[in-house]
Amino acid sequence: MRLLITILALIGVAVSTLSLRIHYSNRTEPCITSIINIDEKWTCGIANHNQYTEIQGIPVAAIGVAGYLALVSLTLIKKRTYTFISAFIGMAFSLYLAHVERDILMVWCLYCVISLVDISLITTFSLGWMVFWGKRSG
Repeated sequence: MRLLITILALIGVAVSTLSLRIHYSNRTEPCITSIINIDEKWTCGIANHNQYTEIQGIPVAAIGVAGYLALVSLTLIKKRTYTFISAFIGMAFSLYLAHVERDILMVWCLYCVISLVDISLITTFSLGWMVFWGKRSG
């Protein structure tokens, strides 16, 4: 279970890094959806260039990178409960950002949706690791 959570967290690092690159880009459509034109509801440019993309000057994507790296660390040192609590907080924050995209910006960022799925899987697996594999090794 630890290996699966670690792999998912590393995927989260990669996706958050791509989103952070977009945050600092000057292009209006700097994500894969500009190449694969899904429709006007999918745009990383709008989703990553607005007042919701920073918290006290720190890009949300950078917080994502740090959070996923923390999950990798917690998983590797076998802190099951802390891994679950951290993943749950990350999922709650990701759900808030999905609300912002859906209800306020009315556009979706592909990287953000991938991150939401990723953190949801990490939360689910870390709950299982904590509850069902708590007395087992790794």
